[in-house]
Amino acid sequence: MNIKTFFFLGGGDLSDCLKHPCEDVSCEFGSSKYYALCGFGGILSCGITHTAVVPLDLVKCRLQVNPDKYKSIGNGFAVTVREDGVRGLAKGWAPTFIGYSMQGLCKFGFYEVFKILYSDMLGEENTYLWRTSLYLAASASAEFFADIALAPMEAVKVRIQTQPGYANTLRQCVPKMFAEEGLWAFYKGVVPLWMRQIPYTMMKFACFERTVEMLYKYVVPKPRSECTKSEQLVVTFVAGYIGVWKGLVARIIMIGTLTALQWFIYDSVKVYFRLPRPPPPEMPESLKKKLGLVD
Repeated sequence: MNIKTFFFLGGGDLSDCLKHPCEDVSCEFGSSKYYALCGFGGILSCGITHTAVVPLDLVKCRLQVNPDKYKSIGNGFAVTVREDGVRGLAKGWAPTFIGYSMQGLCKFGFYEVFKILYSDMLGEENTYLWRTSLYLAASASAEFFADIALAPMEAVKVRIQTQPGYANTLRQCVPKMFAEEGLWAFYKGVVPLWMRQIPYTMMKFACFERTVEMLYKYVVPKPRSECTKSEQLVVTFVAGYIGVWKGLVARIIMIGTLTALQWFIYDSVKVYFRLPRPPPPEMPESLKKKLGLVD
């Protein structure tokens, strides 16, 4: 059995799957087209959401580098608008959109690649038994490359937002940084990015996957195969919201909503392009027999 570990242990009747392999889907699970469209979903997911919160991110960065001038979030907004006008709140939007679009491409696209790759290496039964570890490993591997893609634009964004007068636009900042510091200027922040983003992404993806599984098992009153696309997207949004930030009240509004919207946009792209979307993992029949759960 493979068929990408039977749609990543989505379960069902394998013989029926073989008879109707492309029913209501636009491509094969794990195909090049599947990965490409997942990557496109990641571009929209991360690019749109991070660009939408640029004003808040700008004030947050300025609070961190100059706390004497920017006393609080509210004061930071007021000082920025007074000095630069309302347009000043959008400083850094271009590198933010480009950088996080590239990060999303790698984060979500490579996550799908590594999840299937590691599943094939583990085999059917171990994939189910070690699925949380698989999610953690796949997301860490994806984020490693995602941060390399993000680092150049993140460096440009921070320079624009935290050094007033240095540069106001992407076109001004990139050649100036390269002339002063060379290529290293764009990658010297990649290690801190790894240290910050890899643990976060591991938590984000593993908690999301297991939360979806729990919601369909204990909360949703019917199997996912019987849910409408809209109902499935609601579950996606809820899982994205509670999966990572459960109990962390201080950050739940910004980060929880941002994370939920990312998963919602990503899954919406999958729905729109009719990509295969396996249901939550089910215990393989062979494992059930070994554990004496079936005759």
